[in-house]
Amino acid sequence: MSLPTRVLVCDDQPLIRTGFATIIGAQPDMEVVGECGDGRAAVDLARQLLPDVVVMDIRMPQLDGIEATRALAGAGVSIPVKVLVVTTFNLDEYVYEALRAGASGFLLKDAPPAQLLSGIRTVASGAALLAPEVTRQLVGRYAERIRPAGSATADSGLTPREREVLQLIAAGLSNAEVAAALVISSETVKTFVSRILAKLGLRDRVQAVVYAYRHGLVS
Repeated sequence: MSLPTRVLVCDDQPLIRTGFATIIGAQPDMEVVGECGDGRAAVDLARQLLPDVVVMDIRMPQLDGIEATRALAGAGVSIPVKVLVVTTFNLDEYVYEALRAGASGFLLKDAPPAQLLSGIRTVASGAALLAPEVTRQLVGRYAERIRPAGSATADSGLTPREREVLQLIAAGLSNAEVAAALVISSETVKTFVSRILAKLGLRDRVQAVVYAYRHGLVS
């Protein structure tokens, strides 16, 4: 039997924090290893407890969820922690910053319990939580801020086909839709995605989409 997914819950609202912890702790395949109400404590506890997933609020005292996420999962972190960001508003203006900081995905605070639990399992498995259409809507909305002014297409070392797959992913297509567009199998698409992530040094699909926008591969 596999070990339970260890979860750290970070939210400055006690009722929400307790609610999340109660829902998560009731699952046979999950364990709440800690709770906290500010970003600084989130970073300290995550480094101490080494959870599999951190459920992270964005707006917190001491250190906000974006900076806490960057400290735990950002570029240069030797052992990054998987962070699931929760936010009050859909397409919160801070969400894209959290994704750039290294978050593996986001959920709305009013999502039903089943969606929260599914999100934790998804992130724990190493997959990105954002559905393709949400990725397109979120990153597309902030594309101009994500892409530095005057940025040119990066020399990424991708083959023409890998570049094509990345562009389709960034445009919001699912693996099945990419497979249909390129007349290849879904398994082949998965292989291409794995190669793209490895070549670009990216952790998941969310980071790949942000990369594509930042480097002008999609508009």
